[in-house]
Amino acid sequence: MTQPKIYEKWPPQHPDRIQLYSVATPNGVKVSIALEEMELPYEAHKISFADEEQHTEEYMSLSPNGKIPAIIDPKGPDGPWVPIMESGAILIYLAEKSGMLMPTDPIAKNECLQWMFFQVGHIGPMFGQFGHFYKSAVEKCKDPYPLERYKNETQRLLGVLETRLTGRDYILGSDYSIADIMIFPWIRPLHGFYDAADILELHTYPQVQSWFSRCLDRPAVQKGLTVPE
Repeated sequence: MTQPKIYEKWPPQHPDRIQLYSVATPNGVKVSIALEEMELPYEAHKISFADEEQHTEEYMSLSPNGKIPAIIDPKGPDGPWVPIMESGAILIYLAEKSGMLMPTDPIAKNECLQWMFFQVGHIGPMFGQFGHFYKSAVEKCKDPYPLERYKNETQRLLGVLETRLTGRDYILGSDYSIADIMIFPWIRPLHGFYDAADILELHTYPQVQSWFSRCLDRPAVQKGLTVPE
């Protein structure tokens, strides 16, 4: 197998380690957090949105949709390097590689996957659209409908999480998993970048807040949130 084309623009200093291509967004930090939790050796490369590096030929050779994050594992299951895009697919791969943070029981594993897909299909798109219309498009879009629609849907999804977390420490119960890693980074911008705690009435979701704090307190999370620098 030939050398990955992406190496032409981002040559690895440690080619024997997992190569991570990312930015510290809610989707991006999922993978750096998982790598830190699993203690898998990796090398991080920052993809500059300002320079539109996600749309370069080299990056799109790894991630054809031009989205972050993506990885290359130089030590795949059968030997050759393995390219992977999409944060959910990456987390499942890493969990299977490390034997960590995903149940092995088929029913429990399926439950984990259900909540991961819940994030992919609902939380990510809806929270992202809420943030766009609340923070980024406030001057471009004066029509109140989009913001109201996505605010309501964000609150509804927070309610789903609130119900799920009642009586549980983590999404799957007592054990922290990649389902938590998929979801909790999307709670963070509601407090921080979007500055939307008041409009979303985040104080009315105490189980979500407690779970978010538990996740955030983990040392591997604190480190993963800063990658790439």
